[in-house]
Amino acid sequence: MIDRRRLLMSASAAAAFGGLAGQALAQAAPAGASPAGPGDAALNALMDKIFNEQILSSPEFMTSLGLDKGPNAEAKARLDDRSQAKIDADEVKFRAAAAEAKAIDRDSLSPRSQVYHDTINYFADTVITGYDFPYGGGLFPSPYTISQLGGSYQSVPDFLDSQHAIDTAADAEAYLSRLEQFGTAMDQETARMQAEFGAGAIPPDFVIDRATGQMDGILNTPTAELTLVRSVARRAEEKGIAGDWAARAERIAADSVMPALRRQRDALFAQRPNATHDAGCWRLPDGDAYYAYGLRYYTTTDMSGEDIHRMGLEQVAELSARADELLKAQGLTQGSVGARIGELSKDQRYVYPNTDPAKEELLAELNAQMRAVEARMPEYFGRLPKSPVEVRRVPVDIEAGAPGGYYQSPALDGSRPGAYYINLRDTAEWPKWTLPTLTYHEATPGHHFQIALQQENDAAPMLMKVLGFSAYSEGWGLYAEQLADEIGMYENDPLGQIGYLQSLMFRAARLVVDSGLHHKRWSREQGIRYMVEALGDQESAVTTEVERYAVWPGQASSYKVGHSEWVRLREEAKAALGDRFDIKAFHDTGLEAGGVPLTVLERVIKDWQAGMA
Repeated sequence: MIDRRRLLMSASAAAAFGGLAGQALAQAAPAGASPAGPGDAALNALMDKIFNEQILSSPEFMTSLGLDKGPNAEAKARLDDRSQAKIDADEVKFRAAAAEAKAIDRDSLSPRSQVYHDTINYFADTVITGYDFPYGGGLFPSPYTISQLGGSYQSVPDFLDSQHAIDTAADAEAYLSRLEQFGTAMDQETARMQAEFGAGAIPPDFVIDRATGQMDGILNTPTAELTLVRSVARRAEEKGIAGDWAARAERIAADSVMPALRRQRDALFAQRPNATHDAGCWRLPDGDAYYAYGLRYYTTTDMSGEDIHRMGLEQVAELSARADELLKAQGLTQGSVGARIGELSKDQRYVYPNTDPAKEELLAELNAQMRAVEARMPEYFGRLPKSPVEVRRVPVDIEAGAPGGYYQSPALDGSRPGAYYINLRDTAEWPKWTLPTLTYHEATPGHHFQIALQQENDAAPMLMKVLGFSAYSEGWGLYAEQLADEIGMYENDPLGQIGYLQSLMFRAARLVVDSGLHHKRWSREQGIRYMVEALGDQESAVTTEVERYAVWPGQASSYKVGHSEWVRLREEAKAALGDRFDIKAFHDTGLEAGGVPLTVLERVIKDWQAGMA
């Protein structure tokens, strides 16, 4: 359950901070808010400038937020500029904005503005560290522009199909306009990829194999059957929009998109003889420092690779002991915890057939689980999201290399609901007893709750509506799983509770393998073996996980680090406040902060706690 939706939003916000787009930040202060400080106006003016100067800098980001309408409608016909020149220009703007933010006296700000100031400065300092490396683009820690998870070849088709709305003929024309620019986008990334090769950042051989395999799957698909072509034609027909959309899209795909993809595929595959099988970024120029940057960016802590590894081993052991007791209660007593969970995973009583009708049944069950937990949320939250959430299948075109699940935020204007995507390439990867936990993590009360409430916070500046940190959001996702257990969602469902513990074990094992690859210099195979033995997961699912860790150093560690912090802050507040502790107020306070570094979250909770004492 990779945090792709937040990762991509965070990357977009990085561009935003350096010169992206947005709306004015004039917001009404909430009732009971502290009075403005003398420096608040300067901070708000800076944030206004950041968003208003370059409103058309990322048309894709505008579409993702539902801002490509009215006076900004022309943005809907454009893709982002992915050239190195654009990245360089954004870096100049980013550094200038960071210096301006740094110059604002924190002591002159109101408590709420101090939260914004601390968050912006942490984000700026961390991203600027990334610009110092000659590979990776500088937006977030991934040393390879093109991989099985990175690159417009796999993100743009999904973006156009799921986020580019088609309600009018003009929308369909805008779709085709974007399609015409797709080849240029890939060529720009190919040029950046080749520059990375020159800087010594060639992906591991298995990453090249996985990425080029996905590209070959697209290239070998008849053009008329591509999602890129079928999407515009299908949706135009559904809305009764007359036009030869399929033929026009097919012509564009054949003339420009597929040739650009072929060029990118060939350029990547040409480096296969020069690639090593080593998975960790330690083998890159200044690779140890790059991993330290990745850990700081994703965990928002100063934890070292050794700290992460030790924490992971300790938590895997503790969680395995808890799972052991539940497995014994089910009569599963022989073999390791991982082996017994693996045995349970293969039990055909709990596996949907790998057929399209069964996959539709699985999606229906997820929606039913979501409705059930939603009914309990008013007991634990003062604020509830206005935006609905839907369950969708990961597009078939990209499911081979895509993560198991991810969340897509709703449009700011409510025109598109939130959605969580589940990868159904093989239903054997999703035994029925694992599915409730997926719902609680991705939707309610997990990512949808946190992200929708962040976007719907009328008191927050626009930047704070979209800025996200993986440790905060993924930590909340795991905390949401724990909360579901605590409020009885697994009552009379011991297998579901085993699924919940396996989920936590999975994230703890990520700590071990992420640090194993990049700090301990483990091989890909060593990481796969560890996870299979510890968790009992399908090797196919584990393999794509470990290969993901190889291209996003540090990101896999953010989940359990963030979860541990959310739980620590809650338990410390409960101990300090006793009968005065209010679970609704704790949740509302933590979520109202928005996506912030863990260090900022701690200050927010401590201030709330002091006010309650």
